[in-house]
Parts: sequence; C-alpha cells; structure tokens
Amino acid sequence: MTDVSSLYAARVSDGTLNADPAQEAVLPEFERIRTAVMTPVKRGLFRKAPPPPKGLYLWGGVGRGKSMLMDMFVETLGDVPSRRVHFHAFMQEIHAGMHEARQNGIEDALKPVVEEVVNSVRVLAFDEMQITDITDAMIVGRLFEALFEAGVVVITTSNRVPDDLYKNGLNRQLFLPFIQLIKEKVVVWEMVSPTDYRQNRLEGSQVYFSPIGPEARAEMNAIWTDLTGGAAEPLILRVKGRDVTLPAFRNGVARASFYDLCGKMLGPGDYLAVAGAVKVLMLDDIPALSRNNFNEAKRFVTLIDALYEARVRLICSAAAQPEMLYLEGEGTFEFERTASRLREMQDKDWGP
Repeated sequence: MTDVSSLYAARVSDGTLNADPAQEAVLPEFERIRTAVMTPVKRGLFRKAPPPPKGLYLWGGVGRGKSMLMDMFVETLGDVPSRRVHFHAFMQEIHAGMHEARQNGIEDALKPVVEEVVNSVRVLAFDEMQITDITDAMIVGRLFEALFEAGVVVITTSNRVPDDLYKNGLNRQLFLPFIQLIKEKVVVWEMVSPTDYRQNRLEGSQVYFSPIGPEARAEMNAIWTDLTGGAAEPLILRVKGRDVTLPAFRNGVARASFYDLCGKMLGPGDYLAVAGAVKVLMLDDIPALSRNNFNEAKRFVTLIDALYEARVRLICSAAAQPEMLYLEGEGTFEFERTASRLREMQDKDWGP
C-alpha cells in the first residue's frame, strides 16, 4: 500500500495532476494520520490504548484541490474502516436515524445513531463541512464529542475557517463549544493556492450546449467526467420537511435534469438550498418553454435567480439559445432577464 506523498508524486509524474506547492505542503498531515491509523493498537490488561491521532480540518477557496487530496488519502487507507461522505448527506442520515429512534420510543435518539457510526468506521472523511441549519447546529457538538471519544478520526474539507461556521446563526452561542472542540481535536490547516483548478478546467470551455441531442449529451458527459472522475452519489437536501434530490453529486459538482428540478413542485426555498449546497450545477435537457409548460418555466426562472445570486457555475444543455427558449405565452417579458442571466453565467470568469 503506497503512502499519500508517493501517490501524489505518481499522479504528477503521469500527468494526472500538476504539482502545486500548497497541495504538497499538506501531504505530511495526511501521512501523519495514515501512519497512525494503520499502526496496530497494542492492548493489554494494564496497557491503555494510545489516543487516536488528531484529525484534519482543511479549508480554503473553492477549486484548490482539497477534496481531491482527501479522496487520495482515503484511497491509501487499505483495510482501515473508513468512509468518505458529503457532510450535508451525513447529517441527513443522522437526522433520519434519530427520527427512527424516536419512533421506536428511544428517549436519547442520538445515542444509537452514534453507536452505529462508531462501530462501522475508524476514519470519517467529510467533504464540504458547512453548517447553516439550526437543527444541525444543535446536535453536532454531542455528535462529534461522541465520535472523538470513541476514537474516530475526522478529516474534513471546508470553504470556511472554523470560527466562521454557522456564522450569524440563530442561538449561535450554543454552537461555540463545537468550534472549540474542533480546534482541540483536529489540526486546522488553510490551503492557500493561487490556482482555482475547477475554474481552470472550464476556462474558455463551452458551458451551454444547444440543441439537445447526442452531441450535447456527449459534451456534458465529458465535462462531468473531467470535473468528478465520473463517480457520484445522490445528494438529498431536506427542506422544510421534504426531500430535494440531486441525482448525482461529487466534490461540489451536482448533475440533474430539467425535470428533476423544474418538473416537480419545488419553490424558492428549495432552489436556495440547492444553490447553497453546490458550486457547479450541470442541468440537462432544458426544453423549449411556453404556455404549455408555464409552471415549469416559472420554476426555471426561480432556479436561475437562486443560482445567479449564489454565483453557482451553471453548465447546461437546452433546446435553444437563451433568447430563443421562451418565445410565446405569459411571462415572455419577465424571461428576458433570465435569458440575460443565462448569457452572463456563460462568461469564463463567472463563479464564486
């Protein structure tokens, strides 16, 4: 089993990666953790198990390679029980488990959920830790305290320094002990790189494909593979008691069809949640819009507004160019702004 630095060097050598001093600087931290978790723990009647290694909180701007490095680290763990999961998806699982425990009459609903997690993993690798929901904010303290107490090593990426988590959130003072816990149990490392690799991959590239057909689909698939490696899992966002599903998600990049997001009865709050959860949205098969699909068109306008305000990168395939998408029926005047935004969002400098 190779170490993290050797794997990184091999991928630079074969051209998969470009050497980046900011990425190389953090590799020893990953290797420190890998060495510790792969060393067999010697236990005895009078010998106390050594404390687990400190984890890692890797933060910095988007597109710097944080998730890529974390994935590479997980790849080198061999038989060590580990799990790599998007933080938001993990918290949804925790809430679902707690709901089930309450249904079964368990008073402390978090306890059995945590036990199930700690019995299954030694290393938890979270992608994109961000906390904006009060229901998450109120349980992460106990949750992570239990994980650390059980010896689970936590690695996480984030766009925010720990002190900015749940910034300006409701009852934030109750959340502050969690920030202190993070600082005590993991190494906080800022990855400062001048290069935004995700943006660079798209720089100068076409991001709006029309008309819909095999050629547009092939172009979309090629971009998806380039940005994600092709791997993905659904991301389920819980919004006001219902699920909003992005069918494919990886490293901040989501992919969905027009029907997935605009053919269902979703509203502004749902689209704000989507815009807050992703850095890039790939949207397939936007149809021609008219009075025949007026409701879907209205939702599409609301979706684009949410993505625009959050400066989410949009890559899409559509039946026609933006100005030709909505030619007749109520709402054509209002759609002019949407068409203008779709044009602006194609600019190579668009994004966070």
